[in-house]
Amino acid sequence: MAHVIYGAIVGLAVLVALQDHPPGAWETVAILSGTALAVGLADVYSEAVGAEVRTRQRIASGQLRVLGAEALAVAFGAGFPAVFFVAAGLGALSVESAFTLARWCGLGLICVYGFLGARLSGANTGRAVLEAAAVGAIGGFLIALKGLVH
Repeated sequence: MAHVIYGAIVGLAVLVALQDHPPGAWETVAILSGTALAVGLADVYSEAVGAEVRTRQRIASGQLRVLGAEALAVAFGAGFPAVFFVAAGLGALSVESAFTLARWCGLGLICVYGFLGARLSGANTGRAVLEAAAVGAIGGFLIALKGLVH
């Protein structure tokens, strides 16, 4: 859950940065996909280095597979908005609509995963709603900041 949230926040940040001078649909797919790959690989590397520093040992291949699975979750979260731009590239919607849908669905994804993560950790519904709102505030901050500086 945490890795998807992290990736989704990165993806939302990229979207917000692109929206003033939006590239075409397929260019946006490439940018989001490249970002997802880079952030996923960076997650594997940083987690591996962190584990090695903490334990003062090289990590085992089994641990590396676990880190790879977690990095896939980061990449999913960061690359999720690309789906809307594929649809735009195929003519199903405009690039402007893809940006709007991707931005708000990304924020929704962050909130839903925040809620589910809290519930799975044992939090009651009220606490889970608060945690979803807190993590959603990060995404909301990005969207609001862009509105303020534009």
